[in-house]
Amino acid sequence: MTKIDKNVIEAAEDLGCSRTNVIRKVIFPLSLPGIYSGVTMVFVPSVSTFIISRLLSGSTIGLIGDLIESEFLGTVYNPYVGSALSLVLMVIVMIIMGIFNQFSGEDNVI
Repeated sequence: MTKIDKNVIEAAEDLGCSRTNVIRKVIFPLSLPGIYSGVTMVFVPSVSTFIISRLLSGSTIGLIGDLIESEFLGTVYNPYVGSALSLVLMVIVMIIMGIFNQFSGEDNVI
């Protein structure tokens, strides 16, 4: 948001926008790419770096990565369930990235 040109905000105010409308119609749409990349940068590691959550929480908090790992390496060896969970997780990530690409306004392809 710091890189938004102050002249754009000033022009919106000069054209009669209230502070609420400036935030809603100028600042928020211009900051959406940063919000999308921030969500992506938080979501992807939370899916993949499950060992960090185990080390920090003492195995009290389980993420989807923990569940997938326990299906492959845990006491209950069930690679079919682990593979199905991995596929479901991949589909969810692809859907979320597709939604982000729809709203980004760019011609990005997954």
